[in-house]
Amino acid sequence: MSVRLERDDHDVAVLTFADPPVNLYSREMHDAFDEALDDVEADLPRALLIRAEGRIVSGGVDVSAFQARTTKADTKALYDRMLELPGRIAQLDVPTFFAAHALTLTWAFEVALACDIIVAAEKAKFGLVERVIGLTPTMGGTQRLAGRAGVARAKELVFTGELYDAETLERWNVVNRVLPDDGFDDAVRAIVLQVAVGPTKAFGSAKQILRHLESGGLQEALDHTTSIASELFDTDDLRRGMESFLAEGPGKATFRGA
Repeated sequence: MSVRLERDDHDVAVLTFADPPVNLYSREMHDAFDEALDDVEADLPRALLIRAEGRIVSGGVDVSAFQARTTKADTKALYDRMLELPGRIAQLDVPTFFAAHALTLTWAFEVALACDIIVAAEKAKFGLVERVIGLTPTMGGTQRLAGRAGVARAKELVFTGELYDAETLERWNVVNRVLPDDGFDDAVRAIVLQVAVGPTKAFGSAKQILRHLESGGLQEALDHTTSIASELFDTDDLRRGMESFLAEGPGKATFRGA
């Protein structure tokens, strides 16, 4: 099992997880994710890409970990722990991407839903299939899916436990983009880089405003918009962006993420 964090020359952090043969969720996998996210939080990159190695993204969870719980309190402690992982990703104030190159089930799908942008290969399929063991998703996937596709679609995915292709989920606003299988990795990196070279702190501010929208509705988001946006006053990117716009016109500024 491995979770590897690498940074490229553009300060894009790439978190790659692998636990052959099918990348099941385990406590060890979660612990390794936490270590990688500690590094991300300690030195925020311009963007974070989460991806998997292997034939599929994930076949789900190690069910034996659930079966080993001996009390309801012990079970809840496990679920509380699992819920923390996508929560940490959702709270990052940099753009986050999830690349789904193939089958993406349960915990991996829930992690994907916590990212800002989900990019999927044409052959990718997704599912919240916890019904097969008599469980409901425990890592926030139901709620985040409802936020993207609506409550009715979230109920459909959870109730049926069926697999849904990338094209369908793109149509339902769950997947942001579907890319050809051939050249998928390179195409994903190009999308991430397009965002990573932008005004990173301004993107973080947009995420903060949208969190207020999600938690308290439109008025709460409006109430916080000006205070959040005004914090960008001291950023180098805003100064450079305005100077470039006035001197050279739009689209010529080079941002440093500071």
